[in-house]
Amino acid sequence: MLKHAISMKLEPRDIRNALSLCLRTIPNAELRTVRLGSKESDPNATVQLQIPNGPTTIFIEFKKSGQPLPTRDAVNQLLRFIGENRNAYGVFMAPYVSPRSAEICFKEGIGYIDLAGNCRLSFDNIYIERTGRPNPRPQQRELRSLYSPKATRVLRVLLANPRKKWKLKALAKEAAVSLGQVANVKKRLLDREWIASDGDGIFLREPEALLREWAAAYDLRKSKPEPFYSLKDIDEVEAELADRCRELGLRYALTAFSGAARLAPAVRYRRAYAFVDEPARLVDLLEFKRVDSGENVSLLTPYDDGVFYDSRIVDDVRIASPVQLYLDLSSLRGRGEEAAEALLEQELRPKW
Repeated sequence: MLKHAISMKLEPRDIRNALSLCLRTIPNAELRTVRLGSKESDPNATVQLQIPNGPTTIFIEFKKSGQPLPTRDAVNQLLRFIGENRNAYGVFMAPYVSPRSAEICFKEGIGYIDLAGNCRLSFDNIYIERTGRPNPRPQQRELRSLYSPKATRVLRVLLANPRKKWKLKALAKEAAVSLGQVANVKKRLLDREWIASDGDGIFLREPEALLREWAAAYDLRKSKPEPFYSLKDIDEVEAELADRCRELGLRYALTAFSGAARLAPAVRYRRAYAFVDEPARLVDLLEFKRVDSGENVSLLTPYDDGVFYDSRIVDDVRIASPVQLYLDLSSLRGRGEEAAEALLEQELRPKW
């Protein structure tokens, strides 16, 4: 379906394939003509469809992204076309239509079809709905772009200061990235309608939605955790690790269970987690033994300096920011996810 969706080149056969797949359960439904718009003022495509109740005209608007902002734009265009031809039905098409975008279409009486096979068509006596099919692989490019190391530096600043309004230059400086990087992140967040913009700058509207999608794309193993075993108690390991890092001038931050226990204790844990700039300098000093299994210490070499952003001192040790703690805990299935939700409830949501 939508063979040329990613390149934005819609062909009549793509539309035929997409609609035929959705309408295959409707007896005697026949696609008669598919005509692409020749002017900007035309719908992207106009379809003449024959159904048991008679002929129907369908107007189609296609967008490269099925996120809420471009969806609203397409829906508004379709509503205008339908206003000029009240016997027509509007359908939004995209490589993937997000659940929120599907809701936008539903509220405005517009149908949708996407590359994943999700659709909702409701006209005359026809009602077809297929949902729950995941975002297809090509869309992972967008996630990789939004959640790349440099891009996430911008996200960290926004999430750490959820009520602040940022001018792009100030945001770029705080995040230590280029102005172009900030502009790219801004566009993707605006498409999702997770940020808003006014004369004072941009600001977060949906911090939890942003953090949850980031967590779904995040993997703690990006920081290459190294497994060790220590004979000492976990709290002693964490305190001594902090002391040695201070003495050596190494950047560090306790994370995952080790950090969350100091902000929102929820579960018991038996393994210390810490980001450290040069873990090898600590191993002998702390008498850690490298093991293949049964470790009770994980030292992580940061995949990006951003992991240290908004870290803070609690109980005489440095811990990662609540945002970083949530990401790392979410990567640890089971009790990690439980601890992440407790952190969200007790530490993050109250500040949003």
